[in-house]
Amino acid sequence: MKILAIVGPTATGKTHLGVEVASRLGSEIISGDSRQVYRGLNIGTGKDLEEYSAVNPPVGFHLINIADPREVYTLFRYQQDCHDVLRSLARRPPFDDGTTPILMVGGSGLYIETILRNFRLADVNEDVKLRHDLQGQDRHELAKRLLEASPKTHAATDCSSRRRLIRGLEIAAAEKHGTVCYTKPLGFELDARILSITTERRQIRENITNRLKRRLQDGMVDEVRGLLQQGVTAERLKSLGLEYREIGAYLAGKKTYRSMVSDLETAIGRFAKRQETWFRGMPRRGLTVQTIEGGDVEAAMQAVEEWGPAVG
Repeated sequence: MKILAIVGPTATGKTHLGVEVASRLGSEIISGDSRQVYRGLNIGTGKDLEEYSAVNPPVGFHLINIADPREVYTLFRYQQDCHDVLRSLARRPPFDDGTTPILMVGGSGLYIETILRNFRLADVNEDVKLRHDLQGQDRHELAKRLLEASPKTHAATDCSSRRRLIRGLEIAAAEKHGTVCYTKPLGFELDARILSITTERRQIRENITNRLKRRLQDGMVDEVRGLLQQGVTAERLKSLGLEYREIGAYLAGKKTYRSMVSDLETAIGRFAKRQETWFRGMPRRGLTVQTIEGGDVEAAMQAVEEWGPAVG
């Protein structure tokens, strides 16, 4: 089955490009975003669902609004759910003839690669005692400890993320005790291509600033306030992304509105740089990537047409 992924740093127009390409191909979009799975996280995650219905006919989408924000939606669960979607699509038109790419659109590089590189993931419960023992250890210490515990798990772990390293150590501990459940294979091969949006950093910074202003004007603070009223804890907000963490701190009286906006703008800019680094590394990890300057729809369509004779 052919599958096309559209990736890029935040604020580079992935959703718009994905919807335009999907509309022309008569395809559907599988979200590769780690936060858009949660209901109620709309403005802060940039779901922009109105874009899917702005074309005729509307573009179908999957793996958006499928989880309660009070629960932790794991990478293991995402892979299983995505596999279910892919199997379902493969059995119906227009995907059952093998001609139309399915689009994965997102900025969560690990989620995208989990599918395209067919990672074998482990379902392991949170180890509260281990997490307590690991408090205070930095990323380098955690990475060294994980390498010693399980070289295989270390190789499959994003070592730039302290959270991922701790998760890797949980998996390594469970492997040692034989209490691990692994994901089931998809059942068929994916012929994958990636279109990576590239934009000058100056433009990304400007996009981030303008988008943040729009989201705040559209009620992002009220969105976070509503999540708290629905029972999402202040501690849980911290793990739901930069917008929810910073606005949560503001609502708790720990920051002024001005400092919240400034800190959020800086944090999103740094996040975009980390995303750029991740996506630049995809070819080294064996993935076929073509860069698309500024989210050019025509360039994207040309890349798809060059991929194979049967499109749309």
